[in-house]
Amino acid sequence: MSVYVDHAFAAGEWGRWTGGGHLQADSLEELRWFAAKLGLRSEWLQSKPGRPEKDHYDLDARRRALALVLGAIPESRRDGARRRRAVREALVKGRA
Repeated sequence: MSVYVDHAFAAGEWGRWTGGGHLQADSLEELRWFAAKLGLRSEWLQSKPGRPEKDHYDLDARRRALALVLGAIPESRRDGARRRRAVREALVKGRA
């Protein structure tokens, strides 16, 4: 299992989110566990029913840096898109 963080708010002015990113994981359980280590509240989880590859927390720059120190894997936008696509395709195959 792994936890990932992108740099979604690197370009442009995003207010409090500038320099932050999205925190995602291979499982919802691991995502919630890691988010708790970062001091994130469970109700801040952004989730779409039936689309677990979209589950994430938004991170400001400080929490993004802390996530990396705690072992989150940095990923580019492209790598994140590939990972999420693979999860989605595996789910679709599992339903077929």
